[in-house]
Amino acid sequence: MALTEIELCGDLIMAAASEPGERLSWDRIDEVLRVRNDENDQAAPSTAHSEGTDRAQTTRC
Repeated sequence: MALTEIELCGDLIMAAASEPGERLSWDRIDEVLRVRNDENDQAAPSTAHSEGTDRAQTTRC
């Protein structure tokens, strides 16, 4: 589990480094972390974000 988290943090760092702006959008973060936002997708990770959710609580990096 820890190696997966390290890999995801690395993916976020690489995405942030290649982003022309100062910050990644929430949609881009979800894309990098491979979070599905489909309501019909039962296999979505438990870290999937919904509107109104405090993302700081669900993001470890």
